[in-house]
Amino acid sequence: MTYLETPDESPLYQPEIDRFGYVPNYTRVFALRPEVYGAWAGLGRSVKSGMDLRRFELATLAAARTLRSSYCALAHGSVLLQQFFDADTLRRIAVDHHDAGLDPADVAVMDFAEKVAGDPTAITASDVDVLRRHGLTDTDILDVALAAALRCFFSTVLDAVGTEPDAAYRSSLSVPLLTALTVGRAVEA
Repeated sequence: MTYLETPDESPLYQPEIDRFGYVPNYTRVFALRPEVYGAWAGLGRSVKSGMDLRRFELATLAAARTLRSSYCALAHGSVLLQQFFDADTLRRIAVDHHDAGLDPADVAVMDFAEKVAGDPTAITASDVDVLRRHGLTDTDILDVALAAALRCFFSTVLDAVGTEPDAAYRSSLSVPLLTALTVGRAVEA
């Protein structure tokens, strides 16, 4: 589950049990510092509130893939599957978003999010101009950067302490989709 010893009980656990039916491994890790989890969750709500959910999830998936965060790719891929795409389309997006039939603006958003997560110092004015040409405002562009940066924090913390993606993904996703979204650490056995 994680390299850390996590508490058996926490005020964070019951809301997760109510939501998922189990305590996710990431929650067990953050039970060691619930105030940090609360601050991160508040920041996440703030970032999401200014964005279209589909765009947020696509940017987040792109950042998670770049960071090789299976946990976050699986979690946000699951949202995309439940709300926006069929399994085959999502698998194609996870494998190569350039060849998945996405709108060019979505491709540009994912490209930008990958750069934010992978090497933000390599981003140039022309990268921002590409997004503008696809109709994104400067606020929209900042939101994509915020979504990718938010993922950098969470993914990095989880992988740094060996947090495995929850075993529940094995039963909730098809094998091809599970394989496509597992981009780093393997799912918990």
